[in-house]
Amino acid sequence: MSYDSGSSGVWRNDGGAQPHAYDPDLHPELFRGVATRRAFAFLIDLVIISVPVILGYIFIFVFGVVTLGVGFLLFGIAWPASVVWAIVYYGACIGGSSSATIGMRLMDLELRTWYGAPGYFVLGATHAVLFWVTVSFLTPFVVLVGPFNGRRRLLHDFVLGTVVINNSVRAPVPQAARTW
Repeated sequence: MSYDSGSSGVWRNDGGAQPHAYDPDLHPELFRGVATRRAFAFLIDLVIISVPVILGYIFIFVFGVVTLGVGFLLFGIAWPASVVWAIVYYGACIGGSSSATIGMRLMDLELRTWYGAPGYFVLGATHAVLFWVTVSFLTPFVVLVGPFNGRRRLLHDFVLGTVVINNSVRAPVPQAARTW
């Protein structure tokens, strides 16, 4: 089944697939500079994720000293808590109204599905997990895929059906009138 985003807005079961919403041949400006800005966005997000984790480790250390070693047991849950924090961060940011992490917003990028829909929590969380898994096993190859396709998609983008575009170039979405 596929969703017809045309004027009828109904589900159809004719086996037809939706075309890609963002064509690099028709709109190359959507993908211009995306790879470089995406790398900087990743570094910004890495800092944003790392600061609370480092503060948490410092707190556990101080708490362990104050409690004469008993608090050091919290180091056992620090790593799983760090992973959960990173997954929630990506899921909440990409699932938010801007479909972008804080780093992506600062770099004026946005994550969309291949058919143009905004991101959602599960997509954002899965995107982060799949990125880290692919980077762990295929280190340079996951990034080398980007320069060889028009949409500058990385390996995990192909698997999830996502695309990162320039946010300011995309046609603005009409906003509802404010009532206050």
